Amino acid sequence: MKIAQIAPLYESVPPRLYGGTERVVSYLTEELVRLGHEVTLFASGDSVTTARLESGCPTALRLTRCADPFAHHVVLLDKVLSQANEFDILHFHTDYSHFAATHNQELPTVTTLHGRLDLPDLVPLYRQFDRMPLVSISQFQRRPLGRVNWVGNVYHGLPANLYQLHPRTGDYLAFLGRISPEKRPDRAIQIAAKAGMTLRIAAKVDAVDQEYFETRIEPMLDSNPNVEYLGEISETQKNEFLGNAYAYLFPIDWPEPFGLSVIEAMACGTPTIAFGRGSVPELIDDGVTGFIVNDEEEAVKAVRNVSQLCRARCRATFERRFTACRMAKDYLTIYDARVTELLQSRTVSSIDLSTTVLS
Repeated sequence: MKIAQIAPLYESVPPRLYGGTERVVSYLTEELVRLGHEVTLFASGDSVTTARLESGCPTALRLTRCADPFAHHVVLLDKVLSQANEFDILHFHTDYSHFAATHNQELPTVTTLHGRLDLPDLVPLYRQFDRMPLVSISQFQRRPLGRVNWVGNVYHGLPANLYQLHPRTGDYLAFLGRISPEKRPDRAIQIAAKAGMTLRIAAKVDAVDQEYFETRIEPMLDSNPNVEYLGEISETQKNEFLGNAYAYLFPIDWPEPFGLSVIEAMACGTPTIAFGRGSVPELIDDGVTGFIVNDEEEAVKAVRNVSQLCRARCRATFERRFTACRMAKDYLTIYDARVTELLQSRTVSSIDLSTTVLS
């Protein structure tokens, strides 16, 4: 199958450091190539892939002084549309940026939505483009939109050999990802302090969250000697960081669409203690791969019970549910269904046209 993967341009594919969507696009692209498909990746020019790379801009936009990211995405979309007839399927990961240009064309598209969908402004947009074929990354993510054209739900997956099982329980708690109010690193600090454990934080600070970091988190770091702030870490550093942890803390305070770091920890055999928001109940088997809690006191209690969980069972659950191979095969099923649907539609249109001409 000839497949186009269209990624956002904010990060390279894969990203050098933080970047969930682009990381998933990379895992999917490489697995599709491994399975024998002919894949073209539309992404920033500094991306690294075994697929054919079509550049939308020379360098990932987060690494440049980009005043108007939309301009670069328009260039990317034009490149995709100019080659559209070369592909069996166009798989967009760029939210709704292509909807107006593609919804009235008979193009074999599918769009994975990677972000939150509970924003009021999105309601009229998805009502206008209610025929666009969409894929969710959790069942929870779908709830705000109601009746749209969902053609599948595909949980993210990681390469099976990307992380290794760490069978021994570590002696610190881990927090990974991004310093922001909705990720609640302040909760993680308080949980660790109450549990009497070291907390290691490996996270980036975006410009929009700089004030939150300086006014809320830095004072907590200064007053809690049990906390080690490491900053942003690379993909290769995650294996040791997560694998050597006693438990991973995911104390979110927002409707998380997926939570890639949860399955990264699971792949290392490290249980997750998570607040039950968003997709969390779909990812974590409570009492098996971690604990789902409602408040800090429950989280502290869960920390004390982590030793009862089997790290090998965490890893086995990852291998069964969250590998890149499973993810790619799920998408291939959707691709096949979409291509078949379009062929049938064109056949019916051709028959209708012939009937009109003859009459």
